[in-house]
Amino acid sequence: MTHAPTLLITGASSGIGAATAREAVAAGWRVALAARSAERLDALVAELGAGQAASFPLDVTDYAAQEAVVARVVETFGGLDAVFANAGSGGEPGGFSGAPVDSWRRIVDVNILGVAYTLRAALPAVRAARGHVLITGSVAGRRVLAGSMYAASKWAVSAIGYNLREELRGTGVRVTLIEPGITDTPFFDSPKPDGLRAEDVARAAVYALQQPPGVDLHEMVILPTPPRNDA
Repeated sequence: MTHAPTLLITGASSGIGAATAREAVAAGWRVALAARSAERLDALVAELGAGQAASFPLDVTDYAAQEAVVARVVETFGGLDAVFANAGSGGEPGGFSGAPVDSWRRIVDVNILGVAYTLRAALPAVRAARGHVLITGSVAGRRVLAGSMYAASKWAVSAIGYNLREELRGTGVRVTLIEPGITDTPFFDSPKPDGLRAEDVARAAVYALQQPPGVDLHEMVILPTPPRNDA
């Protein structure tokens, strides 16, 4: 009997990560859910079903913990077919002239090193499966934003995706950068009514996963439709 493929999602407790877990399970995937909040992960597992999902509390800034989670995922599900390096952290106002410098360290640790750690830990299993790597970048990693260390980190994430694709050329592993515009998720302190919904980005991620082996979606830039002028 062929088992359903397994997807590991970091930052899975809310927002884009949780929405992708729901979409992936609906599409026939099993999901390994990783995030700091064990309580939220357990609630999502209860929603999705223990046979389809499992929770793995994780701080992505801890590489040893990432290695341990991947090992547990492989043991739990019998392998790992895809990984979605989705965990991210925002910044604080003030730009390079006045933002708290400690906020920069958190951005670098989560958005850059955290992504790299996820890839380093998961790639052996994903390569063995000739699987798929998805990475949450941002349209902020394609445009210039005044004084934004967050945007600088997403430029770095784009570079990670491009460079990883070259590293994996010829292995059968596909790499997709998911680059959403502003999205109405708990990532922000205030609602973003004109933004994308987490489900919009999740559908794009699962669409990439569902492509046949000969199709490699390199980048998916997803923007909200501008409000109508007559609205």
